[in-house]
Amino acid sequence: MVAADASERFALLRENLAEVLNPEIIESILAEGRSPKIYWGTATTGRPHCGYFVPAIKIAQFLAAGCDVTILLADIHGFLDNLKAPIELVEQRVHFYRYVITAILEAVGVSTEKLRFVQGSSYQKSPEYVMDLYKLTSLVSEHDAKKAGAEVVKQTANAPLSGLLYPILQVLDEQYLDVDAQFGGLDQRKLFTAAKEWLPKIGYRERAHLLNPMVPGLQGGKMSSSDQDSKIDLLDAPEVVAKKIKKATAAPQVVEDNGVLAFVEYVLLPASGLKEGKREFKVERERDGLEPLVYDNIAQMQEDYKNDKLTPQLLKPAVAKTLNELLAPIHTAYQASKDWQEVALKAYPPPPKKEKKVKDKGSRYPGGGKPAGDAAPAKAEDANVDGAAAGVLKLSV
Repeated sequence: MVAADASERFALLRENLAEVLNPEIIESILAEGRSPKIYWGTATTGRPHCGYFVPAIKIAQFLAAGCDVTILLADIHGFLDNLKAPIELVEQRVHFYRYVITAILEAVGVSTEKLRFVQGSSYQKSPEYVMDLYKLTSLVSEHDAKKAGAEVVKQTANAPLSGLLYPILQVLDEQYLDVDAQFGGLDQRKLFTAAKEWLPKIGYRERAHLLNPMVPGLQGGKMSSSDQDSKIDLLDAPEVVAKKIKKATAAPQVVEDNGVLAFVEYVLLPASGLKEGKREFKVERERDGLEPLVYDNIAQMQEDYKNDKLTPQLLKPAVAKTLNELLAPIHTAYQASKDWQEVALKAYPPPPKKEKKVKDKGSRYPGGGKPAGDAAPAKAEDANVDGAAAGVLKLSV
């Protein structure tokens, strides 16, 4: 599905966004019949989860609107952000992210012909880029750099200097990726407004900025890679997905901060529109002997939920079923690709198994006696064992 005229294309671009900064930049490009160039960056750190469907659906809509989209696999950013990812794993994670994002877009039936992937380190070490970095560091104060990255870069009491470079790199990326707009979450608004101010200082033009709302996770807060209960891995088995959805926070008749309803609004409904050409979300009621509830917009769903016509007990199985249908082609692609499987193991190696320590009881426990002549050496040996054990205990504390 590709939107035809300029107004339809812009409507698809704006759908479900929290805000657009400098929308006239996009509108003028569309009015000329050209394709806006948009980029979205992701630091290749934690393992991508179903929260990535939220920006991916918007990216799919950008592609359906005929935009040229660049995915920045920000490996250097991942390293700069308080060393979230060990440098030796970043390269493998770049490959893993490329596989995942491509699979998500293909799962909703959108052509990736106008999609390109760029690895940050492929240009962020060039002399021109580094010189522009130096220029901005001479013009941007410590206060403004901290403010720009406040909700993006991990803040600590004695933070490394790299955290101040992170937002400056992200601003420069708009110029070096040659785009008209940057897409990101509402948590990046301060960084986006900084970009509007900083780029003209070194002779570059302003860009538009497309801001996604912050969608609550399954437990009501942000969907996080580090919180197993708040996220669903893209490769989770169907029964695991159903179990996690069942445990999700979804208070009856409450639509605010309801992560399950939000997932329908920002992922499942738009995904059905991209795949089938029309939006539809079906809630089965066979157990109650009733016809299914069929929705083509979130407003009616929210209204029925407030009125307890649509209950958590009905909603959760429907979300699990629809999400598993969306994940199925991703699982198929993963199983068919030996390279992707190998990359997954290299990018996110399983933690080393803890070896079970066998307690050395020595030779003086009941039933373990040795000949009397060996008593003295045994005592000395026991002392060494006890000393080693004490050292192990100290280390483990």
